[in-house]
Amino acid sequence: MSKIFTPTNQIRLTNVAIVRLKKAGKRFEIACYKNKVLSWRNNSEKDIDEVLQTHTIFTNVSKGQAAKKDELQKAFGGKDETEICKEILSKGELQVSEKERHSVLDSQLNSIVNGVAALCVNPETRRPYSASIIEKSLKDAHFSVKMNKNIKQNTLEAIKMLKEHMPIERSRMKLRVTFAGKEGGGKLKDSVVKLANAVEHEEWEDATLHLTLLIDPGQYRVIDELVRNETKGKGLLELLELKEVVESDELF
Repeated sequence: MSKIFTPTNQIRLTNVAIVRLKKAGKRFEIACYKNKVLSWRNNSEKDIDEVLQTHTIFTNVSKGQAAKKDELQKAFGGKDETEICKEILSKGELQVSEKERHSVLDSQLNSIVNGVAALCVNPETRRPYSASIIEKSLKDAHFSVKMNKNIKQNTLEAIKMLKEHMPIERSRMKLRVTFAGKEGGGKLKDSVVKLANAVEHEEWEDATLHLTLLIDPGQYRVIDELVRNETKGKGLLELLELKEVVESDELF
């Protein structure tokens, strides 16, 4: 009775989620555990070994055909297999059935809609939009979820698209900045205030300045770096609110 041998470059895997990337004229695939790809892209899963069934790169996972070294070298240069897997995870397309795709897209769209509703406001009223209005506006704008991007990237793309169709902007953050006058004085204060949308409160206490500011989220890192550099790490930033805070009309 004859025996059937599996070629040495073939690896059989079952119950896998396949991520595919086309590069340098070749198709490369990796075999992942189901439901882990999106967790990796959303940064809720940081251990790549919990995502990959194997660090082997394939030309066809279903047939168990592993990619050859010269193909990997041509497409990815000197990267090792783990780094190649990370690139495919980041840039590749998740292969799912039509039913699975609709389920994933619906789930991601729901997360994006709730994200936009939480992060943005109507600039005319300073009030947030409801999730239902955001969802309808995204559909009217023909927004589509990109499977090779994480929730954060899709949410930022959705906000960008909505700005072309409705009055909307990012919510402002409430931030408290504290530093001693001798560590920065008026110069640092002026620099920080210029980066803020509004100064809600200013108080000097024993030669220490306390500023409560409303800022655009994108300015947080700029202010953080400015204060740390100017005070040599002695200044303090406290995030008080992530979302829009409207306590009185006098703030606006």
